[in-house]
Amino acid sequence: MRHPRTTRPTARKAPGGPARVPALTALLALLAGLLTVLGTAGTAHAAPLFKAPFACGQKWTYSHHSAEVRQALDFVRSDGGATAGAPVLASASGTAYRYSQPTGAGNYIVIDHGGGWKTYYFHLNAYSVAHGAAVSQGQQIGTTGSTGNSSGAHIHYEQLYNGVGQTIVINGVSLAPYPGSYGSKHLTSDNGCSGGGGGKYWVDTFANATGYAAANTNDPQGVLNAGTNYVYCKVWGQEIRDASGNYNHWWLRTDLDTVYAGKNGYGAYVSAYYLSRWGNDEARDNNGTVIPNC
Repeated sequence: MRHPRTTRPTARKAPGGPARVPALTALLALLAGLLTVLGTAGTAHAAPLFKAPFACGQKWTYSHHSAEVRQALDFVRSDGGATAGAPVLASASGTAYRYSQPTGAGNYIVIDHGGGWKTYYFHLNAYSVAHGAAVSQGQQIGTTGSTGNSSGAHIHYEQLYNGVGQTIVINGVSLAPYPGSYGSKHLTSDNGCSGGGGGKYWVDTFANATGYAAANTNDPQGVLNAGTNYVYCKVWGQEIRDASGNYNHWWLRTDLDTVYAGKNGYGAYVSAYYLSRWGNDEARDNNGTVIPNC
């Protein structure tokens, strides 16, 4: 149904001048648009909850050198495992893009996390995802290498906001002040611990077991209580043997029940000797499934 047309009164003009009402309306619209633009420009997007760029339970040391202009950190493994070939994981979900710069960054990946946030991963030995692939936090995107301008295998890692390098923050905690050399500061990863890098395997242990930073008895971290516990994977390491001749070289990565002061109970290693089932140099869960290698 058509509504009857209503004739609106015409704004009166001052002698020799334009209508004042349209001019005022245009000015108010211009001011509103300007305020919207300024408000949008000043809005900062919160950073994702970034995690370490390497696998759950692994401990890496890191350093920064003066030539790095974007607040980058270089990571090398410090838990006895090999740096070269180690999986490189996405710090947060996003879209991954592959690049190569033979004289500089080598093979590298940039992950766009949205909101102006990106992470960079340099010197990869190989890529593990396609260009433009959607990746989740904890997903493997490549392997650690020494391609490009590099003197040894390491992960060169950056966090950028709107193209500007930021101080590296992992799990909401800044890693600054940066050390100038390896060995003085270490970071143990919890990236992929609850998925992404593998599931949980349930096992029974017959006694309280000390957990260590690596697959040996050099650096105790805490205690895994006897009973039913979950583990993530296994690694071959120092032999544990008792007086009756029972032994095991496998170590199980898990999260400890009690953590010693100043230590990290996530992703610690407990000897498979403490499994209630199976035999020497076996590492299976309660269903008989062989626990996968880390």
